[in-house]
Amino acid sequence: MTELVPATMEAIARWQGVDCPNAAARHGLGEMEGLIAALTTLRGSMTFEEEPSGFDAALRECAERTSPRTGAAAAPAPRGTLSMTEAADAMARGEVTAEALVEAALARIAAHDGAVNSVIRLDADAARAAARAMDQARAQGRVLPPLAGVPMMHKDMYYRQGRVSTCGSSIRRDWVAPRTASVLARLDDAGAIDMGTLNMAEFAQNPTGHNAHFGHCHNPWNLPYCTGGSSSGSGASVAARFVTAALGSDTGGSIRLPATICGVTGLKPTQTRVPRTGVMPLSFSADNVGPLARTARDVARFMRVIAGSCADDPTSAHEAVPDYEAALTNDIRGLSIAVVQDWFFDGADAEVVAAFDAALDVLRGLGARITRIAVPEMAAVTAYGALLSRAEGAAIHANWMRDVPQDYAIHLSSRLYGGYAIPASLYLEALSRRGPILRAFCARALTGYDLVATPTLRTRVPTLAETDIDANPENWSRFMAVSANTRPFNYLGLPTISIPCGFDANGLPIGLQLAGRPFAEARVLQAADAFQRATDWHQREPAL
Repeated sequence: MTELVPATMEAIARWQGVDCPNAAARHGLGEMEGLIAALTTLRGSMTFEEEPSGFDAALRECAERTSPRTGAAAAPAPRGTLSMTEAADAMARGEVTAEALVEAALARIAAHDGAVNSVIRLDADAARAAARAMDQARAQGRVLPPLAGVPMMHKDMYYRQGRVSTCGSSIRRDWVAPRTASVLARLDDAGAIDMGTLNMAEFAQNPTGHNAHFGHCHNPWNLPYCTGGSSSGSGASVAARFVTAALGSDTGGSIRLPATICGVTGLKPTQTRVPRTGVMPLSFSADNVGPLARTARDVARFMRVIAGSCADDPTSAHEAVPDYEAALTNDIRGLSIAVVQDWFFDGADAEVVAAFDAALDVLRGLGARITRIAVPEMAAVTAYGALLSRAEGAAIHANWMRDVPQDYAIHLSSRLYGGYAIPASLYLEALSRRGPILRAFCARALTGYDLVATPTLRTRVPTLAETDIDANPENWSRFMAVSANTRPFNYLGLPTISIPCGFDANGLPIGLQLAGRPFAEARVLQAADAFQRATDWHQREPAL
């Protein structure tokens, strides 16, 4: 393909009726030009099969076909404050009331969210009423559901019928949702107490957590630093102990980034594993629904509730949902973990590499085998993934970008604008190559290996100022670098978790990322849980 120069790309975008919105958009066009040029070079060296085939079929073909290793399950270690599962279990045993759990959460929010800014809407009265009803049900001797009385809040892009869902935007500041998201309905049925909605990147489209409309979310560990995005409020509120768990969404790392940067546990499930009905879309092909919580055990129980096919979402997978919590056996002897040497360590900070290597030593001490390998397809994975999500995101926002471009923050309109310059042939190429590239990745990195391990974030956590594109377009490269290690697993569709494994010199968390074969969430959670039983990084709390 002839190289496209920025002027030509801008003309393509203008032909679609979208004018260049600001100076920062030139960076978006430049990024797209770089991706297209990279693909032009990569085509001659790609070694996977040339005949395109379906991605859904590749997910099934590459899926985990063995059960997690079994062993004597151990009880989780006691803690000073209750995690999600500990709160639910204490509630079931009659040791705590739902009303007490909710009041404690509300008090902590009142005391500290003025500094963190993680909450968009607080439904205190509704939460108290739901808690009282749960306590009455227990007093009447009813069997409680698995998340009974547990306080939660969720990213403000999960629709609840009759309630405003802003999606972190000015455009939807007063928009009332016509339906309730499938995952919220499932959590309601499981007894969780929904206390309101959480701050997020505008329309879920940045990796740092900046929000020009509702104010930036601040990291509870060190307030001038970013939280990671786009599920900024979800990561910050769980870390600050405002709630026990929260829904995030992940299209390029938006669950795993706030998990690693805020020091909590976050899982991006296999593509299609969790239904997306009633959730604001970003990219049709790469969006994922998943939890952020304190521990792998919390995530396992949460996933048992929300995973599985849904009649309202024809894209949701029909694979059976295992008992993820039962898989947490604390036995990973013989587990084989591949460390992909290329791509994931480019420009990595020494502190991050040291914490990552120490985490590998812990896993090795638990009986896992660690092997360092090369996967040359990573450049293609990254380029295709970016083209896919940018083109689909631009399509979703096309009418608003034509009619009210001024209502977007600079950084978001800049990102969207590049999507209008992507030729349809490249978008379709990115779609059609997903299956072959997934098969090639699994053949190299997950044949003979159970998991792939990488740092979640290559560098120290940046400050909000260092990654603010609205204030300075020259921050573009630092802004985009935040999600470099998470984006590939969205294009591949693989289940991937981030867990805390250390802290940098600024007192900010460092994360370990573990990915497995399609639908192998149980294996991923088993390894994460074993690591957490052997370490205490996930138990540490920020001193707000």
